[in-house]
Amino acid sequence: MSGFLQGEFSGRTIATARIALWSLAALLLAAPWVAMRFTNEVRWDAMDFLVFGVMLAVAGGLVEGVVWRSRRRRVVLGALLVVGMAFLLTWAELAVGILNGS
Repeated sequence: MSGFLQGEFSGRTIATARIALWSLAALLLAAPWVAMRFTNEVRWDAMDFLVFGVMLAVAGGLVEGVVWRSRRRRVVLGALLVVGMAFLLTWAELAVGILNGS
């Protein structure tokens, strides 16, 4: 496993991953909109979409910044892990109302 963490990602790998991750972000943002068309249990308003879009943009921007500074596998994967965990923790806390005072 430590052999995998050594070295750097190639430019082609970074480009492919960049397309995949931003596409995933767009799909995640579209998922509640699609779900609202099929069920009344999902009720997002414009502010929900705005907050989620900002969260996705900030998380993606942070990872992009790390990749721009270093393509070392250990650094990039560590950034993905830290940013991903912070994103999921924030999303979960907002979903249950901890961060908005409810």
